[in-house]
Amino acid sequence: MITETDQLSDALSQAAKLWPELSGQRTLLLRKVLEVGIETIEQEATQKTKSRIAGVEKLAGSMPGVWPANWKQELAEDWPS
Repeated sequence: MITETDQLSDALSQAAKLWPELSGQRTLLLRKVLEVGIETIEQEATQKTKSRIAGVEKLAGSMPGVWPANWKQELAEDWPS
């Protein structure tokens, strides 16, 4: 159950202008608004992931010498066998 607030009511009125074939069918308009919202969220999430990956790839290999060549061995020595 969803309460139709003023904001939602306005959004559905705007949606009816975008999709006049659904005008007067508020349930279908709401479903359409949700579908478009879901698609937008998925696109933004995908773009954010791509942006993060690009950032990591840009930095990858850009800090030589930060870790000593034998860092794995030194780390392993800190832990008992």
